[in-house]
Amino acid sequence: MLPIFSKTYTLLKKAGLQTVRHLSSVNFDIQQKHPQAERLPRARYGGRNAVTMLPGEGIGPELMGYVKEVFLEGGIPVDFETVQIDPKSDNNDDLEYAIMSIRRNGVCIKGNIETQSLDTAIISRNVTIRNELDLFVNAMNVKSYNNISSRHKNVDVIVVRQNTEGEYAMLEHESVKGVVESMKVITKTNSTRLARYAFELAKNNGRGKVTAIHKANIMKLSDGLFLETCKNMSLNYPDIKFDHMIIDNCCMQLVSNPHQFDVMVMPNLYGAIVSNVICGLVGGVGIISGKNYGDHYAVFEPGTRNTGSSIAGTNTANPIAMLNASADMLQHLGHKMHCDKIRTAICKTLNEDMIHTADLNGTAKSSEVVQNIIKYVKSIGERI
Repeated sequence: MLPIFSKTYTLLKKAGLQTVRHLSSVNFDIQQKHPQAERLPRARYGGRNAVTMLPGEGIGPELMGYVKEVFLEGGIPVDFETVQIDPKSDNNDDLEYAIMSIRRNGVCIKGNIETQSLDTAIISRNVTIRNELDLFVNAMNVKSYNNISSRHKNVDVIVVRQNTEGEYAMLEHESVKGVVESMKVITKTNSTRLARYAFELAKNNGRGKVTAIHKANIMKLSDGLFLETCKNMSLNYPDIKFDHMIIDNCCMQLVSNPHQFDVMVMPNLYGAIVSNVICGLVGGVGIISGKNYGDHYAVFEPGTRNTGSSIAGTNTANPIAMLNASADMLQHLGHKMHCDKIRTAICKTLNEDMIHTADLNGTAKSSEVVQNIIKYVKSIGERI
């Protein structure tokens, strides 16, 4: 068995996909206001984990079908509790049940959930899930694949984004007819949690630099507080270089020279912008996964949170981002062997067999990519 694990690690390292040790499994206690022992979701009989699955809309349901297929063929000990949320519903019953399911299971994998109701009382389902579960941090490890055509090679950047406040606080009102005010909320408490997460993540992964992204030159109080908090946190980590950059300059610098960044930490809206920009630099939205962590729950999803409605049902959607999200989930649950099988299968499919969907300038169908991944997952499993 040991030679197989060694070979798996070698394949991952060769492909440039070394595991990022996130705080959910590395240093859980620092995420707590009141430190407590690390705990995983309660396992079912036989060591199987129950996981909430929210397919969402657009390409979400078909991508979740691929995840289930890979898990079934790979003998992966996870049972999915699938919860459908009606995007056109004028009540929050489906959403409330989904949140209850995540609280029960502790872990969720999800697609993007649309909110199509025009009723102002029906708020964004995606934002509500993050707020209700206090998933205060979103983390993405954006890393180049060797044989995927992209504007830059050897990119390896971790984006850490505040997930529950900022411009996404959902506090809007029409003060007078034709004048709408939207409140941006930045708190010292959440900024401190986020900054600590970013620096601990850097420390635990041998990263040498953390860059805070802001607009404190204009929003002197809100972004000023965020920047000051990050600066103060940096004093606790003298071995890690701290830098800061204004968001508009950051976007230009990302496009021209992404290699100057290591770990980036930022408020919510800037994270949405930076995530999409940097994913575009390494091949697009179809390959990078995102992780949402709080004190007690974890939600895994594609990194850029796109619905992909225009290509739904065409067998052309790239399944890699969702499968990478499923591998992240397995790592979080402690199923390292199964996580490595999926990541190795993805690397071999993209880098060696060059089986790419149309978004990566390839000709393969979604199902062809998945079947090739399943082939490797089963092959690796047979050798263990």
